[in-house]
Amino acid sequence: MKKVFKIIFNKYLITTVAFIVWMTFFDQNDWMTQNDTRKELKETKDDIKYLTAETEKLEQDYVALVSDPKRLEQFARERYRMKRSNEDLYIIEKK
Repeated sequence: MKKVFKIIFNKYLITTVAFIVWMTFFDQNDWMTQNDTRKELKETKDDIKYLTAETEKLEQDYVALVSDPKRLEQFARERYRMKRSNEDLYIIEKK
């Protein structure tokens, strides 16, 4: 029985357990904070991938608009509702 108490009340064991409890729950960089930071990092990386893909798509659209006059005219008609002077424009909105 005395041997068990010696092991349980060993100062190194108590210090190690206290350190682990402190680092797990009470420290500024505890486990839950680290987990939240990892999730935020993953979301940020996903956002970067998405925005990079969107940027490439927009650059391709820009090159197509600059190089092809028919595509530029189509874009102006659809986006800004431009028309020629001898045309009538009818806008049909879907509900």
